[in-house]
Amino acid sequence: MSTFTFKGEPQQTAGELPAVGQQVPAFKLTKGDFSTITQEDIKGKRTVFNIFPSIDTGVCAASVRKFNELAAGMDNTQVVCVSKDLPFAHKRFCEAEGISNVITTSQFADQSFSQAFGVDMLTGPLPGLMSRCIVVADEKGIILHTEQVAELAQEPDYEAALLALK
Repeated sequence: MSTFTFKGEPQQTAGELPAVGQQVPAFKLTKGDFSTITQEDIKGKRTVFNIFPSIDTGVCAASVRKFNELAAGMDNTQVVCVSKDLPFAHKRFCEAEGISNVITTSQFADQSFSQAFGVDMLTGPLPGLMSRCIVVADEKGIILHTEQVAELAQEPDYEAALLALK
């Protein structure tokens, strides 16, 4: 289990993030157009997984906006935003915000992502949703960087994610 806080209160996840140096684990996510994306689909590009509880919260929305801005300037890099929100919510948000540089994905149809990445929250007011995490992988799907954000109500360390890509 991994620990973090939510508004200062200790919380736990169902597992641990995959270790740096490991291959990205097998997963299946649903994109906004209801097609799927798997670990095989990310190979060939560097990938930043922006994992969060819900697009409908301020901090989660801010991270999608920030990664959308950063992704515009990154070569051979994709940002995959992951939550349990339905694709409809992702589409609504991206259209309203003019977001087009990230791939929004939902885990609604298959639970393999949160299980493989160990990010399901077990405690606190949001059990079952995913904790705020960043996972960065290279073109071969090897994990370069992970971050379990220490306080759920705070944004991830964008600089650390970018440094992992250099």
